[in-house]
Amino acid sequence: MMFAPLRLTALRAEAVLWLLLGRRDRALRVFETMIARFPDRAYPLASRAHLHAQAGRWADARADYDALLARWPDDARSWFNLGFVLEELGRLDEALQAFGRATKLQPDLDRAWYGQGLVLIKLGRLDEAVHALKRNTELQPMSPYGWYQLARVQVDRKEPEEAVKIIRHLEGFEPKVAAQLVRETGLLPGGAR
Repeated sequence: MMFAPLRLTALRAEAVLWLLLGRRDRALRVFETMIARFPDRAYPLASRAHLHAQAGRWADARADYDALLARWPDDARSWFNLGFVLEELGRLDEALQAFGRATKLQPDLDRAWYGQGLVLIKLGRLDEAVHALKRNTELQPMSPYGWYQLARVQVDRKEPEEAVKIIRHLEGFEPKVAAQLVRETGLLPGGAR
């Protein structure tokens, strides 16, 4: 099997080409060929899982992520992706566990902190959501998503002054998001309502 790495590279290039051409069905077939020929590689299984998730085939995506994590249990990105899929399936407690596993394995995985925050919001666990979203904003200080959610949670927690601080902060680099928060919350950066 001396040519296996070359064959794997060729199949990967073919799958990428099909994806660039917008032919996900063809790319999916290539990934399935790769899975059959190279079962010891995570890339084809992760790629197929991603395609399933993009197509909204959540149960298929979950099955692939479960298979990935059975084989490679320390892959933080797969735990994050499984959390996302579980959230889409409405399995919030399991999603929270998956995001938590991702953050334990890779504490700087900002997307997992964000996902954890969103799930905690849905579960009504707002104090815990604040912690997760603050960690997300520490890791991604210039991304408005965590800041936006954090401001909304602070309003829901009856902490408008904290939300106002976030709005002021956002005005410095994401004025449109700051303005959206002002419209949605009625809070003004000057502190008045």
